[in-house]
Amino acid sequence: METTPTSPVHPSLREPAHRVDPRAKTLWRIVPLIVAAPVAIGALIAAAFSGEFWWIPILTLAAAVLVLAFFVAVVPAWRYRFHRWEVSADAVYTQSGWFNRHAVIIPIARIQVVDTEAGPLEQLLKLATVTVTTASSAGTVRIAGLDAAAAAQVAADLTIATARHTGDAT
Repeated sequence: METTPTSPVHPSLREPAHRVDPRAKTLWRIVPLIVAAPVAIGALIAAAFSGEFWWIPILTLAAAVLVLAFFVAVVPAWRYRFHRWEVSADAVYTQSGWFNRHAVIIPIARIQVVDTEAGPLEQLLKLATVTVTTASSAGTVRIAGLDAAAAAQVAADLTIATARHTGDAT
């Protein structure tokens, strides 16, 4: 079925309107670097004590560096392209993933808890994550990589919006 300008697209069939903050790409680059540091150090130590088989840890290190380069240079831009979010009067929409895509729509009336959090790296970059929880088994949606002030505002807006829905949405 082709959509014309006069026929509205159902909200569940479109991408959410907002991208995460561009600083999220920096966060997504820092995390692999932190994870790779012990691997690199371990490979260099192993190479120093491997005698004639020094090349095995060096080969491992080279492979790790290639994987790290991919996760630092390619993945953050790719993730940023697809990570989106939106809060409408009726629902919270999220889309995430860099390889497998995951889209979730939570009706405002189903929301039970709205939370914000920011780990040390997020605080350094002035980013935060908004977590929206329902009673569903799927339960929780996280909107990671938001500007900290925007995350606080989204949480406040969702809290007000959920207070308007006093009935049971089951």
